[in-house]
Amino acid sequence: MQATGKVKEVSGQYYFKCPGCHMIHSVGKSWEFNGDFGSPSFSPSILVTGIPGMRCHSYIKNGMIQFLDDCSHELKNQTIEVPDYENES
Repeated sequence: MQATGKVKEVSGQYYFKCPGCHMIHSVGKSWEFNGDFGSPSFSPSILVTGIPGMRCHSYIKNGMIQFLDDCSHELKNQTIEVPDYENES
């Protein structure tokens, strides 16, 4: 397990805090990860659905989240820094 900076890694899953949804999102081994936990980049885009009425679609590049225009939250069409991921014990 590794948790430093903006991403937490557990068994090949990467977790980050989404300031748009106010939730933790994850991506797995099918995404490319640049290996930089302080300034992460993932590819391709990340689409999160599953809760009725909620849609979060973004790119993460060089530690910044670019929220796309099909998001259902207030940060759509904005680019902001990925917040720090703090260990929760």
